[in-house]
Amino acid sequence: MLIAALVAAQGKTTLDSVYTAAQAKRGDAVYANSCASCHAPDLSGGGQAPPLAGKDFNEGWNGQTLADLFDRIQTTMPADAPGSLKPADTADVMAFLLSKAMFPAGETELPAEIAALKEMKYVAPKQ
Repeated sequence: MLIAALVAAQGKTTLDSVYTAAQAKRGDAVYANSCASCHAPDLSGGGQAPPLAGKDFNEGWNGQTLADLFDRIQTTMPADAPGSLKPADTADVMAFLLSKAMFPAGETELPAEIAALKEMKYVAPKQ
């Protein structure tokens, strides 16, 4: 499975339909339960929680690997229970974030393996 995920991910960016609509829908539910209380339902952030969408978010992650974003979420979120999300839930939340940023959905789910995500780059959408 990991080898297949690596091959599928190689050289892709967020512009290459790297998640599915169904995965983003699952991520919406995880976000609502684990993230929205700090980052706001509309991803705008608040208080100490930064926004998870928009110009600043895109500029901050542009050019980094999706493994970097996955690792940040996986190890530090949610703030009241860091590391409590399952890897699949973290990938689903990332798919939700990508969907809200208007990246295109595709036929293959975003993998939950760091090695595969290292092969994928965050490329900010044109604004």
